[in-house]
Amino acid sequence: MLFGDDFAKLQNAKILLLGVGGVGSVCLDCLVRTGITDITIVDCDTYDETNQNRQMWSELHLGESKVEALKQHYPTVKALHVRVDKEWIDSVDFDEYDLVLDAIDDIHAKLYLAQKTYKKLISAVGSAKRLDPTKIEVATIWKTHGDRFGAKIRYELKKRKFDKNYTVIFSSEPALIKEKGSFMGVTGAFGFAMCSQAVLKLTGKK
Repeated sequence: MLFGDDFAKLQNAKILLLGVGGVGSVCLDCLVRTGITDITIVDCDTYDETNQNRQMWSELHLGESKVEALKQHYPTVKALHVRVDKEWIDSVDFDEYDLVLDAIDDIHAKLYLAQKTYKKLISAVGSAKRLDPTKIEVATIWKTHGDRFGAKIRYELKKRKFDKNYTVIFSSEPALIKEKGSFMGVTGAFGFAMCSQAVLKLTGKK
């Protein structure tokens, strides 16, 4: 009822989701519940106790491959237990996908992915070390602010003479700690924002 005729665009969409941790797993759940079922999920990690505060289904699958575990809950997805790196990115035919959703942490992979897929890319940066989901914003990579990871990505892209635009989800809230630490109220909100941006783009509303 909300999407009308545009709902068919969601049902027919083909999505590549890279990283299914605190951001990506929530995004996946949102996509599937919105009617998008042709999703390829890619991650090389396994669940451990430190994932349980923010990653979907982690408490049920300790020690298991994240993508294989998630396939049990979302049986229509395609699961690839591989590391997202330059070599893997070079092996992918991105023309097959309507959108590429980047929820990985590796800056080198993020940079290379942006250069290869910016026309259909939605990328998340800086969801850790924060507590306020109302500070989440969506902009192009060049208009992100308040996040050191985003600033580092901009710096590295400029060094590579890359000047194209792509969509980024970020938080303007300053990091609260130097150590690692995440709050699902923020990482989950990043995942929902990524799902929302994907839906808006697929239905032509953005």
